[in-house]
Amino acid sequence: MKHKCFISYKKEDQYYRDKLVELFDSADVIDKSLNRFIESDDGEYIMSVIRRDYLKDSTVTLFLIGSHSSENEGNDWYGRPRNYFIQRELQASLYNGPRNTRNGILGIVLPNMYDEVYDGTNQCDVCGGTHRIVNINDDTVIREFSSNYYIKPHEGCAWSEDERYCTLVKWSDFLSKPEKYIDFAYDKRTAEISNMVKIRNLR
Repeated sequence: MKHKCFISYKKEDQYYRDKLVELFDSADVIDKSLNRFIESDDGEYIMSVIRRDYLKDSTVTLFLIGSHSSENEGNDWYGRPRNYFIQRELQASLYNGPRNTRNGILGIVLPNMYDEVYDGTNQCDVCGGTHRIVNINDDTVIREFSSNYYIKPHEGCAWSEDERYCTLVKWSDFLSKPEKYIDFAYDKRTAEISNMVKIRNLR
């Protein structure tokens, strides 16, 4: 594999993270995760620390989408989001800053989330065609992913792959052709859609 990957995941999904580490050559994956709160109100500083200390040299972030990795997991005892670390990892992955280029983002839907994310098809009232229903929202993922999967403003009845920065794949499909999906996410870094990337307030 030619692209170094960073894995963003919840501890409940450690099994799948370990499977990815086994799948890749050790030179192709960063075997660490954000594990401390960065006490600062300076968003630029926070992003630079995460890029330097955790995501360094990575070009693609693999976001494991499990049943505990959504925006709506709530807050901890300190009032911080339970998924603070994933939020920050995805923010830093999307961030373009000094001596830094954003990563491609590949969301890997884990088996226990297939039915939550993939919800069949519907007949479109606008174009008359059939569209696959993909539930990417605060109930299934972190907002940094959803807002760059369904990028707005948007015209038309459905998003094409050219209109998404974040990409998505089922765990089983990823295992069959990991390089294909990683290459696809990597190529988004220089695609026109990269100019539409959104990151929430970095404070």
